[in-house]
Amino acid sequence: MKKHIQTPRKPSIVIGETDYQRLNKLALAAADRLPEISDGLLLELERARVVSDTSVPGNVVRMGSTVEYETDTGDGRTVTLVFPKDADISEGKISILTPIGTALLGLSAGQTMGWTARDDKQHKLTVLAVTVHRAEATASAPPSRQGFLHKAENDLR
Repeated sequence: MKKHIQTPRKPSIVIGETDYQRLNKLALAAADRLPEISDGLLLELERARVVSDTSVPGNVVRMGSTVEYETDTGDGRTVTLVFPKDADISEGKISILTPIGTALLGLSAGQTMGWTARDDKQHKLTVLAVTVHRAEATASAPPSRQGFLHKAENDLR
């Protein structure tokens, strides 16, 4: 008898209209050079509930949010979710075009999400707290096509 393996259901996510539009353009622009990352982000955008920017709850991860999370290994981190051109791991700024960045998008405090690392290992993370930096979230311009692709390639290393 074949054993049925049930994959865990992904948590519901919320994304503001501006983030949705900017991230959709970013994912489409990255499709030729970074197809797996692009596809992952597009899938998350597709399943998200898109709301007006002012309707995104304060405890939801959006672009520019600082997020405290814990992984299934017990490691805790605090990072800020940014566009690739602004990513700097030494400052705790992670790109949306990373597996963890994409996994965090749209989650709210208390939600758990599975993600696949670049070494194909499966992990889980749980969002503990979210701080929204409204000025960064609304003022962050989408990266230029060349600028984000150069940085995105560095994100893959």
